[in-house]
Amino acid sequence: MPTPLRVAIAVQTLAVFLTPISAGLLLTMPSGHTLHSATAYTLFVVSMLHVLTAVLVWRPGGGSAKPILPAAVFLGLTLLQVFLGIAHVTAVHVPLGVLLFGFSLVQLSRIRPAREARLTQEVASS
Repeated sequence: MPTPLRVAIAVQTLAVFLTPISAGLLLTMPSGHTLHSATAYTLFVVSMLHVLTAVLVWRPGGGSAKPILPAAVFLGLTLLQVFLGIAHVTAVHVPLGVLLFGFSLVQLSRIRPAREARLTQEVASS
């Protein structure tokens, strides 16, 4: 069973992946702007939920506080991305979108599946 933090980051990665697809539709369809706006705000909400999940895994869950900082940085960059998109600063908006996708993939790769983490703890305690 995947950990809540791994699920949050996976959903975040999916949302950041779908956002440039909707940007392509923005260029080709009359309703593309609405779709891109919806995916951008979805990414923002998912990023907020990722921060909340990281805090809940740490405080009541007794887990590590380490995932909170990358989650908060990602949320800040997502907020910047939304503002840059609204301001039509594409020279920064597009590269930042690529950075966000890479950053999310790195976060996902660093969160180990629950089974692997449990095996590591068992080996360490033996």
